[in-house]
Amino acid sequence: MAQILVVEDDHDLNTAYRIILEHEKHVVETAYNGEEGLKKLKDFTPDLIVLDLLMPVMSGIDFLNEFRNMTSHAKVLVFTNLENSKEINEAFRLGADKCVVKAWTGPQGLLKVVNNILGTPATAKK
Repeated sequence: MAQILVVEDDHDLNTAYRIILEHEKHVVETAYNGEEGLKKLKDFTPDLIVLDLLMPVMSGIDFLNEFRNMTSHAKVLVFTNLENSKEINEAFRLGADKCVVKAWTGPQGLLKVVNNILGTPATAKK
């Protein structure tokens, strides 16, 4: 079980990610933009941050700029629809651990990637 912060502006995806991750017994907090995500970090210490890049108010890149100055040791999974972009390169430069394209992965695929990053096996389906 890990603590995970999901920062995703699409409400349906945000909810889907939370449900899928909580089903695997992870503790999940959510935010709908980078600014909300940074505020959540004041009271929540995640093991992993699932981060979209294109969001209103504060983008994922701006979030990473602020986050890298914090003492958090959370891993960062960029989960975006951008492919081969300068934003992805910038995210890696700012400390992202992995980048996955949403369109290629989908919400269920997210679970496999998360468990891989965390080094935990997925719960067997019944």
